[in-house]
Amino acid sequence: MAQLNTPTKLIEVALAEVGTIEGPKDNETKYGKFTKANFLPWCGSFVMWCANEAGVKVPNCVSTLVGAQAFQKNKTWFEGDDVRPLPGDIVFFDFPGDGVDRISHVGIVVKDNGDGTITCVEGNTAADKKGDQRNGGEVCLKIRAYQKKNRSKLKPNLPVAIVGFGRPKFI
Repeated sequence: MAQLNTPTKLIEVALAEVGTIEGPKDNETKYGKFTKANFLPWCGSFVMWCANEAGVKVPNCVSTLVGAQAFQKNKTWFEGDDVRPLPGDIVFFDFPGDGVDRISHVGIVVKDNGDGTITCVEGNTAADKKGDQRNGGEVCLKIRAYQKKNRSKLKPNLPVAIVGFGRPKFI
């Protein structure tokens, strides 16, 4: 078991939740209960719950947009094709064509796959790519593209929805 306040511990906590589904009511979770935002979309509550369990301080991400802005204000925000995400980074998404033209989803980076994609754990997403990616009701392990350049050679079927990464302060 990893010691508290490390990327490894944050990832360990998040991975242990994979397969958890909301309910019995829509958007009802222990994550929402923890953040006092139960029955609301809970991807940010999931990140905050995992961080709390791992002893990691992150900005309030219940509102994904506010969470991203807090990382930006703290100068712990990274974006662009030259960025190499690190395990434990908090990843923020704006899914193209979902009708919400702003950051609307968040997850935890497990690893950089070295091919322009990352593996991450996300709360309130769908295991199937046809399901709702930002309000899908399950904790899932996902592969997401983060680099636009060379994407057609790497993973042409993965839209680039990642806006940027927030980096928590670990020991």
